Amino acid sequence: MRFGMLTSGGDCQSLNATMRGIGKALYRMYDDVQIYGFNEGYRGLMYEDYRIMEQEDFSGLLVRGGTILGTSRTPFKLINEPDAYGNDKVEMMKQTYRKLRLDGLIVLGGNGSLKTANLLSQQGLKVVAAPKTIDNDLWGTDTTFGFQSALSIATNAIDCIHTTAASHRRVFIVEIMGHKVGWLTLYAGIAGGADIILLPEIPYDIDCIVKAIQARTKSGQHFAILAVAEGAISKEKAAMTKKELKEFTKKAPAYPSVAYEVGAAIAEKTGQEIRVTVPGHMQRGGIPTAYDRLIATRLGAETAKLVRDNNFGYMAAFRNGKITKVSLEEIAGKLKTVDPDSQEIREARAVGISFGDC
Repeated sequence: MRFGMLTSGGDCQSLNATMRGIGKALYRMYDDVQIYGFNEGYRGLMYEDYRIMEQEDFSGLLVRGGTILGTSRTPFKLINEPDAYGNDKVEMMKQTYRKLRLDGLIVLGGNGSLKTANLLSQQGLKVVAAPKTIDNDLWGTDTTFGFQSALSIATNAIDCIHTTAASHRRVFIVEIMGHKVGWLTLYAGIAGGADIILLPEIPYDIDCIVKAIQARTKSGQHFAILAVAEGAISKEKAAMTKKELKEFTKKAPAYPSVAYEVGAAIAEKTGQEIRVTVPGHMQRGGIPTAYDRLIATRLGAETAKLVRDNNFGYMAAFRNGKITKVSLEEIAGKLKTVDPDSQEIREARAVGISFGDC
């Protein structure tokens, strides 16, 4: 049996661990199996850039972050546009698949990567997938591998800020990854004891943020910590059309990111010193946590079982504590966002956390 494997999109700590689970399971399921590892995600599939993987290649990967195959971003919105040489990207991938006489393609990726996986499945390729993303925003699964490790790093960043924030009596903003959804910021903010959490799903009012900071000062707490998602947005901007927002952005002062914009607004209204910390890509790196290693191994084994059982067109997923399968067609293009009225949000509000909306 001949199977292709690729890792696509942003990297995370447990991509290698998941590949290990898949590889070890496949070698036990088949007497004769050959695994083609495509370099740099879909790009490798397009341009026949691959390596034939041996059993020993899957050893030592459980605690190794990143991906030994490398990865790249191949935006789905551009997938049907010709490459720099005028070639049809989808057709190139199909040709490589057929040329190598693959019996299946295994994709480890997030939302955009799995939209492409679904497209290839609809084009007749045998595709299965495993859910990767630090954002935990994939529809159809309760959790994704990579999320827990990123959460640990983001939480640690907030933990480390606490002592210096208290010592200097300042407002500190920690910017957490998450352009479209706020799971990582929400969980890290709660776990790290942030006073204010700003999410893309709950547009903020700067006056409400200032009110929450001043309330802490009145209670004798002379510092505040904000956990701010990359995609946090003000109520004013959220109410604008795309065209209006574009015009507004042209005229507004330029900030490196939303954390600096929020910080400048707080400083203007309060006169307080504001400091911004951006952990950035640290949240994707390092050694996977024990829990991520566990679910990576489990998801890897179950992804291999999808292949063995000829359940192509599916992704291995966690639902209600158990691993099951969901169709790529069902999840493609859907984001799992934070419900502003979810139990987690209500519990956070109950302990005094502000979401910048009064």
